[in-house]
Amino acid sequence: MPVDDLFRKDRPCNKKKTYMKSVETRKKLSPEQREELLKALKARFEKNMNRDGGLEWAKVKAKLEARAEKLWSLNEMERTGGEPDVVGHDKKTSEYIFFDCSAESPNGRRSVCYDREALDSRKEHKPKNNAIDMAAAMGIELLTEEQYRELQKLGDFDTKTSSWVKTPSDIRRLGGALYCDRRYGRVFVGHNGAQSYYSARAFRGSLRV
Repeated sequence: MPVDDLFRKDRPCNKKKTYMKSVETRKKLSPEQREELLKALKARFEKNMNRDGGLEWAKVKAKLEARAEKLWSLNEMERTGGEPDVVGHDKKTSEYIFFDCSAESPNGRRSVCYDREALDSRKEHKPKNNAIDMAAAMGIELLTEEQYRELQKLGDFDTKTSSWVKTPSDIRRLGGALYCDRRYGRVFVGHNGAQSYYSARAFRGSLRV
């Protein structure tokens, strides 16, 4: 085989490796960002001990420090107003579970429709983003209805706002998407067209570390 052919076949691979390395670099925090985030997470953990069921911060911290990409995702949750906090521990997988615990739906993620299909379906007045793509880019998952209800057992959330939640495929196929909020001391599940968006609605996410 000619030497030139070998080089040509190698080039796409090299470009892919360079791109992946670039993505990985972008998803790492600087030492200063890392320290600031861990400080914020520790303060929130210690202020809301009722949420985690008696877990130890030292163990949570050790797990976080070993997973740089998870720290990056938590920083994205923090940066967009989610105020992530530990809400549980999966003993089977040894993973710590984080939810967005901001009092209201995260301010930095509002005015988004549900998913890419919904966004593309709008002919005008399109929002800048959609919840599903935004969550994927952050490395997190939207809360399910069940998870949202578990969150609401830890406090009163979304009393003035609402949050998109993961919508079952049969509902989504019919054009709808689900959201949740808290009003009159109760948790409600509502529905809208997936292409709709509101200034008081974002989405809440979960992350396993």
